[in-house]
Amino acid sequence: MNLQGIKRKITYVATYEAIAFLCGTLGFFSFSDSSLERAGALAVFGSLFAVSWNFGYNDLFEQWEAKSLKRGRSFGRRALHSVGFEAGFLVVLLPVAAWWLDISYLRSFILNLGLNIFFFVYTFSFTWAFDRLFGLPTSAATSDRVFE
Repeated sequence: MNLQGIKRKITYVATYEAIAFLCGTLGFFSFSDSSLERAGALAVFGSLFAVSWNFGYNDLFEQWEAKSLKRGRSFGRRALHSVGFEAGFLVVLLPVAAWWLDISYLRSFILNLGLNIFFFVYTFSFTWAFDRLFGLPTSAATSDRVFE
């Protein structure tokens, strides 16, 4: 099945965020002294931010990708995609988590770094699996193959 355009983006973001919300809530709860409610509320904020960041970041990434001479999604390109997404997410979530969970910036950094490492692997793996299931987006597709 080759999914493209806005349907692809909505399917990607909705599926990605449903899994991410569960992992984020458990992560914030497990590695802070916060209640499940506070951890869940932070995960809701993180998910809402991630949805908008996901749409915007993926759109920018695919624009860059479409202009690139090399097509396909190599390991390096997938790693670049994952690192860029997680770096942008860290910049926003670090101060919010420190404030909301009433922890130091250092503890928030360590907590967020652990979550970012997990989400780096998750983002990389999820995107690879999604592309395998639904084919590459037009921005990355080669003329002779739909998946690389």
